[in-house]
Amino acid sequence: MPRPRFKPRPRAPIGPRTNARIRVREVRCIDEDGKQLGVIDTQDAMALASRRGLDLVEIAPDQRPPVCRIMDFGKYKYELKKKEQASKKKQHTVQVKEVRVRPKIAEHDIMVKVRRARKFLEAGDKVQVNCLFRGREMAHKDVGIKVMEEVFNHLEDLAKVERAPHLEGRRMVMLLSRK
Repeated sequence: MPRPRFKPRPRAPIGPRTNARIRVREVRCIDEDGKQLGVIDTQDAMALASRRGLDLVEIAPDQRPPVCRIMDFGKYKYELKKKEQASKKKQHTVQVKEVRVRPKIAEHDIMVKVRRARKFLEAGDKVQVNCLFRGREMAHKDVGIKVMEEVFNHLEDLAKVERAPHLEGRRMVMLLSRK
């Protein structure tokens, strides 16, 4: 015997209730110019909105009676979307960029790594400097600390040490952020 199929329940639309979805008897109404119309019957408010070719939108559903405004809902949604896009455009998420050095690194190679770290810091990101130790290099941690200090000395005008050099297994880690 086949199992009966059930239709999934329709989801409640996200956002403010509009027009026929407003189920209360009375609402505090505001017209499209921002003028208070007072507490009126919901049906009257919907009729007034439809006569003007606009929608009745519930602005403050928690109030008693709920506050509704007569407006063009499509235009309202469009403006909200534009504001959201504009605010996302202005945001910059701070990322942690990584620069790897070795205890036996040459002076020119350090300068290449410093230039890369400087670009990251100027872009507003944090820089994690990793000094990787292999084999018997672990016996000379002081050499790794000197290399990390040299990297910091070149970036001192732009960066501050957020986390001092410390050992994590076979690597030494230091975190720099912009001043």
